[in-house]
Amino acid sequence: MAPGLFSQERNPGLLLLEMTELSESTTPRSIGEIASYHAHVYHDPATTRPEAEQLRAWIDERFAVTLGRWHDVKVGPHDQAMFQIAFAADLFATLVPWLMLNHGSLSVLVHPNTTNPRRDHLVNPIWIGAPLDVHGEKLPDEGELEHAPSPNTHPVLRP
Repeated sequence: MAPGLFSQERNPGLLLLEMTELSESTTPRSIGEIASYHAHVYHDPATTRPEAEQLRAWIDERFAVTLGRWHDVKVGPHDQAMFQIAFAADLFATLVPWLMLNHGSLSVLVHPNTTNPRRDHLVNPIWIGAPLDVHGEKLPDEGELEHAPSPNTHPVLRP
């Protein structure tokens, strides 16, 4: 298994070693480290794109977020087609439970944005639906804080 690749057929020893290396700490971390969140909504362009389009339209109607471009091919550490939702930390308590109830057959990776993108994607995310591969070797250990961009949606309905 390639370093940083988490798959459903994980080698428990390797996974534990990698997670330990990324998450060792002698003191609790503060949630103040989180500048914003991303949710990656995965789809198959040939079979589940319409379902992803419907979910995206519902999000646009209900949440002040930034919807990213459609990626119908693998991009970055993501092993499947997807679109990204960038959102402010104060939306987590409503958007994430809403995604839990409305993701359908789609997989969704939700991760914080701190100064360590690799750890954010591999150690600190939550999965909604079936977990998919994430290629951690394509992510840096250090980066700039990414604050939520200005929303590009037009909410008119309550979640």
